[in-house]
Amino acid sequence: MSSTAPKQYEYILTSKPDPSVALITLNRPKALNALCSPLFDELNEALAGYDADPEVGAIVLTGSEKAFAAGADIKEMRDKQCAFSDVYKNKFLENWTAITNLRKPIIAAVSGYALGGGCELALSTDIILASPTAKFGQPEINLGVIPGAGGTQRLARAIGKSRTMELVLTGRNFSAREAEAWGVVSRVVGEGEGEVVKEAIEMAKVIAGKGQLAVQAGKEAVNAAYEGSLIEGLRTERRLFHMMFATSDQKEGMSAFTEKRKANFTHS
Repeated sequence: MSSTAPKQYEYILTSKPDPSVALITLNRPKALNALCSPLFDELNEALAGYDADPEVGAIVLTGSEKAFAAGADIKEMRDKQCAFSDVYKNKFLENWTAITNLRKPIIAAVSGYALGGGCELALSTDIILASPTAKFGQPEINLGVIPGAGGTQRLARAIGKSRTMELVLTGRNFSAREAEAWGVVSRVVGEGEGEVVKEAIEMAKVIAGKGQLAVQAGKEAVNAAYEGSLIEGLRTERRLFHMMFATSDQKEGMSAFTEKRKANFTHS
């Protein structure tokens, strides 16, 4: 663990299981990690801090064994009923997707329920690892609304129009195995309590062992493919590739390869 004591939050726990890896755990156990505005204020603060920490190369985000996040806090939303001007003027949910603006890779370790806003939060990360117990879904239609933090958009890009329409319009959940088959998650890990977090931390350590500039450029290039056209993505990828030749890590990485030794990246 890091020798520096992590900041204490009300709705999340933070730690460094490895000097190069940050771990953020959603911590509203009685509410199955239901998402609310104060939780996102804390989450965004912690994420921004780790994103700026030069020691951290990757971030893991998780919940509990029962629930990654079972949805949004309906009590908070219920109090906003019939108040379009309130939610519109105050940009309700807008900061729920701030996670997508971070430069460092974020791995979601999902066990149990990842529903509604919880599913959207997982979809906003860069890599999702799922426990066999994970259950995903966008059940907002049962509440008389629709997903509002990216569910309709990110699912459609991941699994196509027809499946997304079915899930959004029926509100049915889908299993970890379905998520894996459809490409929503990178993979389903083995059974066992804490296994998905363990796997995510190990993956984060591998990523953190690479040059941070190349990792961040790789993330930017993949996001360009996800968000834009092919021609724009190819142009972005090529420019980022060219930029790597201005870094010390490119010279070190290629020298290490030809000299048959392990690269010593300096993230410069």
